[in-house]
Amino acid sequence: MKKRVALVLGSGGARGYAHIGVIEEIERRGYDIACIAGCSMGAVVGGVYAAGKLPEYRRWIESLDYLDVLRLVDVSFRLGAIRGEKVFGQIRKIVGEMNIEDLRIPYTAVATDLTHQQEIWFQEGDLHQAMRASAAIPSLFTPVMQGNRMLVDGGLLNPLPIVPVVSSHCDLIIAVNLNSTSQTQYALPVLERPAAFKQRFNNVLSSLGSRLPFRRAPAEQLLRIEQETLQVAGDPWLGEPTSATARPAAPGAAKASASATGSVIIDNVGPASLLDLINQSFEVMQTSLAQYKIAGYPPDVLINVPKRVCRFFEFYKAPELIELGRIIARDTLDEYEREAR
Repeated sequence: MKKRVALVLGSGGARGYAHIGVIEEIERRGYDIACIAGCSMGAVVGGVYAAGKLPEYRRWIESLDYLDVLRLVDVSFRLGAIRGEKVFGQIRKIVGEMNIEDLRIPYTAVATDLTHQQEIWFQEGDLHQAMRASAAIPSLFTPVMQGNRMLVDGGLLNPLPIVPVVSSHCDLIIAVNLNSTSQTQYALPVLERPAAFKQRFNNVLSSLGSRLPFRRAPAEQLLRIEQETLQVAGDPWLGEPTSATARPAAPGAAKASASATGSVIIDNVGPASLLDLINQSFEVMQTSLAQYKIAGYPPDVLINVPKRVCRFFEFYKAPELIELGRIIARDTLDEYEREAR
């Protein structure tokens, strides 16, 4: 008989794509995901999964390159950098009109009510409004107004919502923490991009001309090319990218370094913009809150995704983050199953 799993998906910006790899690994092992609670990107991925549309969602996000992500940015000048109508409009197309009570499994999305300074659980009503409110990252997405309530990212109060699934009577609670500072470090795997994706990237590079620093070492050149590309595209949240092998990085390998294969590990040494500063501060708070939630309600299995693997805004790295989630889930569940024998 399959073990029934209550799955908790935490907040963490672009790292939320790792949730997809975790879900696929859990299902591959024969576990039955019986209910989901999620916050921010965890609420989005969890909601799409509960609606039975995760394969379609994965195909869409894996097709996005730098420029595709930028085209989804509908700039706002009120209470957030992005309105989010393009992003969530596409999610609505994938999922269709759906109420939470009509999903195939119980689902909870956690948001924060700024007006009344309290946590809000969405367990019924419009799925899209629940996901949009839970993922309204302060300074990035505009808040969701619901009556006299102003709703923003649930990670402000509860970045790892374990409590909603405690009474689910499942065999296991598996929680995915995207803000881990664990000493067991992982780095993003290097994946071969589709030919069309690479061609678009090369077209952008060819337009840079003399701006490319060809005199630099290969690893430095790769990083500078990525930065220059995003600057040309107008990315307001430019940060240093992270790319490396799929093997766990050794402790202390935090500074920029190049291996024989040309892979690079970059430590995020500081914010690159005001928006980055705000969100790094937000992440520090989430890291601390997540530790309290784990201590108060320890899950049976805790899957830790290191927050250093990518920056908060790197939504163009879906394939790598999905694969990383699968790898970390595989290692964590291997250890759990060995100890459970």
